[in-house]
Amino acid sequence: MTERLPLTAILALGVTQIIGYGTLYYSFGILAPDMASSLSWPTEWVFAAFSVALLVGGLTAPWLGKWFDRIGAGRIMMLGSAVASVALVACAFAPGGVGFVLALVLIETAANLVQYGAAFALLVQIGPQVAQRSITYLTLIAGFASTIFWPITSALHAHLTWQQVYLGFAVLNLLVCLPLHTWLSFRGTRKRAASASAAATPVPGRLHPDLRRLGFGLMVVGFCLQSLVSAAVLVHMVPLLAGLGLGASAALVGTLFGPSQVLSRLANMFFGRNLAPLHLAVISAVLIPGGAAILAATAPSIAGATAFAVIFGMGNGLFSIVAGTLPLTLFGSEGYGSLQGKLMAARLIVSAVAPFALALSMERIGITSSLTVIVLLGVAGCGAFLAIAAVVRRHDLASGRIAGSTPAGHV
Repeated sequence: MTERLPLTAILALGVTQIIGYGTLYYSFGILAPDMASSLSWPTEWVFAAFSVALLVGGLTAPWLGKWFDRIGAGRIMMLGSAVASVALVACAFAPGGVGFVLALVLIETAANLVQYGAAFALLVQIGPQVAQRSITYLTLIAGFASTIFWPITSALHAHLTWQQVYLGFAVLNLLVCLPLHTWLSFRGTRKRAASASAAATPVPGRLHPDLRRLGFGLMVVGFCLQSLVSAAVLVHMVPLLAGLGLGASAALVGTLFGPSQVLSRLANMFFGRNLAPLHLAVISAVLIPGGAAILAATAPSIAGATAFAVIFGMGNGLFSIVAGTLPLTLFGSEGYGSLQGKLMAARLIVSAVAPFALALSMERIGITSSLTVIVLLGVAGCGAFLAIAAVVRRHDLASGRIAGSTPAGHV
């Protein structure tokens, strides 16, 4: 019997992902100046505290990944909603700088409990056979998080303090996300129990056991390099464009990024159904440095900057899908949560360091030279995914010769 797509679970997760990313991540950049003012800190110190929080969150991710598999991702997400609410309240009422930083660390740790890594693991546990399609649909919905929460946060902040905004976001996590995650937890638990009693066949991985270590290493390198490029450019996008001479057009060009992410996910959903995740990873890895290369070559052209924002956004949109589907394809559904935890850790640590690294690079060697470094790092990431494809293809050919059958035509 063909496994059905869990549409209600995808929709519920879509709502919680929008709220989770919107309240715990995207809102911070808008509220940071007011946070700095209330703490009597330079704004740079607040962003440094955010980087520390991301770094600590990354260090906890492997441990969390094991619990996704052990007790179910749904239960972890239910706990995460409660922790997120408490952490936002704690941050709003923090008596000083130390309390603020500790609360911020708790917020970003809670984010790992409720965002993509946990959601992807839950979809694999609910329906492993259709998990790739489920992840694609979820990233399409969640892609609207910045589009929705940037203006919402700005509108609220025009009338409220950052503390009051955070208290409102705590209520959202408590009254919307917690009930949805509770329902998803019970659904995921039933699915896991049914699969165990029926001895359901897990989704197998494409990599031979002897190649798993090599494949995982290459995948971590590819994901880390893409995360490094993406995080560095996203945080500095508007000042980066302004520094290249685009002036007031920089903010307008930057707004194209979000819609471009959604566009690429829509295109993949309608036209890329038969496209293997490894091929999608290569496409994403080409688009991200490709967009940066166009910007470096054409600045201060507005047309070139527009092309950069669209191409870079499309690559980043596909990257979110690949982060969930490629590990499933290569390594299978067994132990998927633990695998996601390890990948989350590597990506979050790199993402925490990336903005500071690019800021230092732009100061020391200039914007154009820094963009060139970004392009080279992106190309290296593409090389890592091409290397995985070569490894899988060699294994397929060897298996075909041994079995006397036609090797698989795609990865």
